Amino acid sequence: MKLLEGKTVLITGASRGIGRGLALRMAEHGAGVAYTYLSSVEKGLALEKELAASGVKAKGYRSDASVFKEAEDLVNAVVSDFGSIHVLVNNAGITKDGLLMRISEEQWDEVMRVNLKSVFNLTKAVQRPMLKQRMGSIINMGSVVGIKGNAGQSNYAASKAGIIGFSKSVALELGSRNIRCNVIAPGFIETEMTGALDPGMVQQWKESIPLKRGGTPGDVANLALFLASDLSSYITGQVINVCGGMLT
Repeated sequence: MKLLEGKTVLITGASRGIGRGLALRMAEHGAGVAYTYLSSVEKGLALEKELAASGVKAKGYRSDASVFKEAEDLVNAVVSDFGSIHVLVNNAGITKDGLLMRISEEQWDEVMRVNLKSVFNLTKAVQRPMLKQRMGSIINMGSVVGIKGNAGQSNYAASKAGIIGFSKSVALELGSRNIRCNVIAPGFIETEMTGALDPGMVQQWKESIPLKRGGTPGDVANLALFLASDLSSYITGQVINVCGGMLT
């Protein structure tokens, strides 16, 4: 059974890691997949071919979600190319880690711009087609760090906590129009980025997790699939952790 047959999904930051896993899982379940990439051009173009091979319509757009006009233009282009947008996944994000005493104003502003302002930009832009069709699912990628905080990540934690407050407010505003908004809060997910970390430190983190392992992009994608589909039609305004029990 394909859970997203006939639906169009827009995913930001899908050229690698969690975003790529999301795109592949949505395509497996019959969705037309529009996605953005920015710096990873080669990977962004390769993903389009990979998705199309699964028999769905797929198109990548080089677009910066943190720029308001680019977000508007992106949504207009996707609606023109695909006819509609049923699901938005705000996944684009960066880290600029450091202790508060060492974080520069530029590092703070950049993390807020890419992680939080992009969510505002795309959600605002996608409102119009979703209101018109009186349905939609908005999925925002948070983090367990946005719930519990983390030393050396005050900027990242603040941006992800902001996503939670924003999403709950959007859920209240748009619920009467059958538009849902939820947050996925991943814990330690193993991607290319974590592969570059010290193996000893990674093992320590895994030992501190009740399930004794890191998560995979597929673990996150499975929850995103559920929230994108009609199986979750009575779920909105929620923050759901994918963390192996880290926050238990």
